[in-house]
Amino acid sequence: MHPRETVDRALRLSALGYNDRQVAAFCGVSLGAVQKWRTGARRAREDEDRRRNTNCPLCHGRTLDRRSYAYLLGLYLGDGHIVLCRKRVYRLSIFCSDTWPGLIEAAAEALAAVMPTSSVSRRQHTGCTEVKSYSTHWVCLFPQHGPGKKHQRAIVLAGWQEEIVTEHPGLFVRGLIHSDGYRGTNRVRRPVGGEDKWYEYPRYLFKNESADILRLCGETLDRLGVAWRHNKRNEISIARRDAVARLDRFVGPKY
Repeated sequence: MHPRETVDRALRLSALGYNDRQVAAFCGVSLGAVQKWRTGARRAREDEDRRRNTNCPLCHGRTLDRRSYAYLLGLYLGDGHIVLCRKRVYRLSIFCSDTWPGLIEAAAEALAAVMPTSSVSRRQHTGCTEVKSYSTHWVCLFPQHGPGKKHQRAIVLAGWQEEIVTEHPGLFVRGLIHSDGYRGTNRVRRPVGGEDKWYEYPRYLFKNESADILRLCGETLDRLGVAWRHNKRNEISIARRDAVARLDRFVGPKY
């Protein structure tokens, strides 16, 4: 990228009537660069680059879609992954099972809403779709990023993240369960009058190897007034009828 003063000088010479080849020789730049500057193509790209590089809510004060962020935070803590692709550019990927096409669309919409100047793309894997977006500021928005797997490091929300989760607990839990949980039917057998009878009831499960992420899920369920328990070391169960009915207001079956 040429200095701004070189671009301005070239434009002044063009305005004085010099042709593009003469301007290129005077400024010591390529003919193509002069043509792009004169037609505005290069300036438009530079403006776009500046816009992309000043688009972080934390670094530059851009308004953050807090509702979409609460949902995306849940998705990231469950099935999200951030990697450094090239100098200062990170890729945030959300991996969604192909069984739930609606979740793929919801993940793409959340990525686009949280980082609107970055395009969202998809890559097909065996049985799942990677929904991804590139930005220099994904690590600003997800300070939980770090080396190794999430359950091998501490996962603690920053103060501003806690505020968003407090404002939108239902969307945060929705993201968690959409990533690492599900709503299904549990079948249990009970002996009645000497015979075995089967009973069915709906329940939610959320499974994650990180004790910190399980804690965040449990604390947010408490905030929503949803009763839960640990049915396994790495799994939360919501099975009481009133608790399932309340959580249905925020999550519901995958789609």
